[in-house]
Amino acid sequence: MATESQAFYGRWARLYDLIARRTPGIAQLRRRAAAACQLEPGDTVVEMGCGTGANLPDLRERVGSEGTVIGIDFTRPVLERAQAATADYDNVHVLQGDATQPPLAADAPDEIDAVLATFVVGMLAEPASAVDDWCYLVGPDGTVVLANAAPSSEWYAPPVNAVFRAIVVLSTPPTTQLRYEDEPHRRLEQKIDAAHTRLRERAAAVADETHVFGVVRLTGGRLGRPA
Repeated sequence: MATESQAFYGRWARLYDLIARRTPGIAQLRRRAAAACQLEPGDTVVEMGCGTGANLPDLRERVGSEGTVIGIDFTRPVLERAQAATADYDNVHVLQGDATQPPLAADAPDEIDAVLATFVVGMLAEPASAVDDWCYLVGPDGTVVLANAAPSSEWYAPPVNAVFRAIVVLSTPPTTQLRYEDEPHRRLEQKIDAAHTRLRERAAAVADETHVFGVVRLTGGRLGRPA
């Protein structure tokens, strides 16, 4: 399944790059996600599932030239676009790896200030466990931020959700499958709910927002030291 997904997302890397940068409202969402990481100059931030690198310049702007930005993704053609987008920054590093087993040093928990994951948890088998791991990476003073697409609950939701369901089916490999025992959009919503709920449970301070017609949920959690 992992190999199939890599081939799928690699084949459509150019289209995903366009969607990641040109979808109406997406630029504002990415700025809000970067802001929710509560970064300061000199900080270190890791983006899990960085894709084609659309978030990396915003993150680098917040940590400055003295900070470090690490982007992780498992698809080589996607990473090549991320590398090209950040070639001018010597403190932005793009690594190939799994978001659930990031290729980071063993002492990383003392060094990472924030983890950002946008449109990632829906692809993971155990999203809540992944959130636990990311909370461990940032330690008791760190921040974890999730942004994911799920059905809208706004008053105008029916037509928006119809489009959303179609997009989910088309972006779920294999796209040639017409019938699913477990509908992809419902499975996606369950995973997103699990991940965002776990972050709220783990964090001492939480900020929740919705964007892009109510479809995108943004949750930022500052862990805080136990009293």
